[in-house]
Amino acid sequence: MEEMFCFQCQQTAHNTGCEGHTGVCGKKSDTANLQDELTGELIRLARAVTENERSRSSDELMLKGLFTTITNVNFNSDTVKKLSDEIREEAENRKPGKDAYNVQKIWEASEDIRSLKSLILFGLRGTAAYAYHAWALGYVDAEIMNFFYKGMRILGEEKGMEELLPVVIETGKINLRCMELLDKANTESYGDPIPTEVPLTIEKGPFIVVSGHDLHDMKLLLEQTKDKGINIYTHSEMLPAHGYPKLKEYSHLKGNFGTAWQSQQFEFHNIPAPILFTTNCLMPVRQSYADRVFTTSVVSYPEMVHIGADKDFTPVIAKALECGGYSEDHPMTGINGGTTVMTGFAHNAVLENAGKIVDLVKQGKIRHFFLIGGCDGAAPGRSYYTEFAKKTPMDTIILTLACGKYRLNDLRLGEIEGIPRILDMGQCNDAYSAIKVAMALAEAFGCEVNELPLSMILSWYEQKAVAILLTLLALGIKNIYLGPTLPAFVSPNVLNYLVQEYQITPISTVDEDLKKILG
Repeated sequence: MEEMFCFQCQQTAHNTGCEGHTGVCGKKSDTANLQDELTGELIRLARAVTENERSRSSDELMLKGLFTTITNVNFNSDTVKKLSDEIREEAENRKPGKDAYNVQKIWEASEDIRSLKSLILFGLRGTAAYAYHAWALGYVDAEIMNFFYKGMRILGEEKGMEELLPVVIETGKINLRCMELLDKANTESYGDPIPTEVPLTIEKGPFIVVSGHDLHDMKLLLEQTKDKGINIYTHSEMLPAHGYPKLKEYSHLKGNFGTAWQSQQFEFHNIPAPILFTTNCLMPVRQSYADRVFTTSVVSYPEMVHIGADKDFTPVIAKALECGGYSEDHPMTGINGGTTVMTGFAHNAVLENAGKIVDLVKQGKIRHFFLIGGCDGAAPGRSYYTEFAKKTPMDTIILTLACGKYRLNDLRLGEIEGIPRILDMGQCNDAYSAIKVAMALAEAFGCEVNELPLSMILSWYEQKAVAILLTLLALGIKNIYLGPTLPAFVSPNVLNYLVQEYQITPISTVDEDLKKILG
């Protein structure tokens, strides 16, 4: 088996890169190398498609191809190869005779060029995930799609640092536009999220656990399980589904199962119910629940049942009835022992209270805002985010989002005149909500975002977090605290540029960082 090289996620071996025959994520080298080949085919497709030659089929292949290569999405060499073949055929039909690009040229380039091209590629992968979710709801933006082709073409060209840096920032700008598009798709389809308390207890009887991010898949499953005596529970990043009014109408959408994605191997141990994975955050499946795992969309794992494009969830429903669920109510807790969590504090819900929040700041009752969130993971250093939340003063507000919220979302930190001190804004793509709130507050105070009493304490894991970081940089947002480690693919020169230009700071200790922020 040929060896691999991959350094696109935070858990990469020794914080330098996964090599050998298996990555830390559990992906085998043959699958990882096929994903590199798929990326090369996407570059060939981008070269074959000009701005006026895009089509629905080429757009779908571009999005699916990029999304497939995100960490913890696809562990199946067969499906990766099949998708590569489809992309190759699409490119060949447009410009015959052009070879696929060899992605090894990126990994073997000088470290600064490799670093900048990695930022672009990984950013494009993250943005593609958001674009794919919007696509599933019928929302497409030509400017966003055109940039995928442009960005992939640039990856296959000889470019210097001065040419690549603007593309890195443009990737962040496009991701902001894409998150805005997805926000529109979700809210027009399911309504504006409303604050909702979600129980962590699993009621007795048949149930299905839904993991991932795709609200469209959730809606289809809810419709197909209506009146079948099966309860539906969210898992990890699907938690914010509880805040959407049109999903809340389904009385069998009951609560949330477990905590963040990286705990699934022991939380799913012998679970008496099926689990449906709709997007990334799938881990290597253990035997104790392997017969209950189902995948759909771009997610794929060897020997697991895959629900195709027809979205007929009959096999999942049959498995739920066969398993039967728990015989008695099954209580679960968050990592801090809480039995419920809140969600639904998206930009609409928060900005309805903007006047009150501004008044509380002016009265000195709210001293500071912290955005504590991002991707979660298994690294021990991630306990930093729980400790940070616990140590924030009582006159501060915590905004949180993405699966990083599971480090703190079951804490009971009280309220400030009716406003909860922890506000869960949603999934990782709902960083758009946090940005919109920050800009509204800046406008209310007549200042720049960087002048607000707001600090961003971010955790990263995979490529959607890279896309969001690039968006923050594109907006000129500075003084971001980033952890638990810095990306292995960022070279010293590029890191120095980011530190000087944007004051990105690696997290240190909670006490030191709080002292720096609050004085």
